[in-house]
Amino acid sequence: MSTTISDLKKEMRRAAKATRQQAFARLGDSASHAIAGHGVGFAGKPAPAIVSGFLAIGDEIDPTPLMQRLLGEGYRLCLPVMEGKGKPLVFRAWSPGDPLAETTWGIREPLPEAEVLDPDIVLGPLLSFDDQGYRLGYGGGFYDRTLARLRALKPIVSIGIAFDEQKVDAVPHVDYDERLDWILTPSGPTRCPAKG
Repeated sequence: MSTTISDLKKEMRRAAKATRQQAFARLGDSASHAIAGHGVGFAGKPAPAIVSGFLAIGDEIDPTPLMQRLLGEGYRLCLPVMEGKGKPLVFRAWSPGDPLAETTWGIREPLPEAEVLDPDIVLGPLLSFDDQGYRLGYGGGFYDRTLARLRALKPIVSIGIAFDEQKVDAVPHVDYDERLDWILTPSGPTRCPAKG
């Protein structure tokens, strides 16, 4: 029986979770502040561009310090909201202190009355990444569908937020896996090659 891309991803996810857990235990808060120190000026979308962040769960790097910096620089913030399995994410306006609802997997989302926005910059969590900009996510395909939808609307910049330790030689991928434009780690931003 041949190994499928799906099997390879499952196997990689197990190892990646352990790697990220160890990096988080060692670096936690310092990684969040290092990422905030870099900002997003490298992305070429100055304020008042709309930035979609995320609220960390588990051992994801917490991008809140970065989002607070961006708000101070005049960017508009939003957070992703799940609309259901198999659907792209939508984004609702958010600022630190705004009320949130807790949903599946402990994810916190803005309330339904918050304004829907289409971000110019998308910050996303991941389990692993490679030099080509492929990311290993959690397997739901939410970010792939969402990036495809946004890219059909307008030019956007996607930035994976990760520990340096999460880099791998190659992330298994299929045609519909959307590549990232940048990876932002505590050591700084890395540009991924343009899609050839």
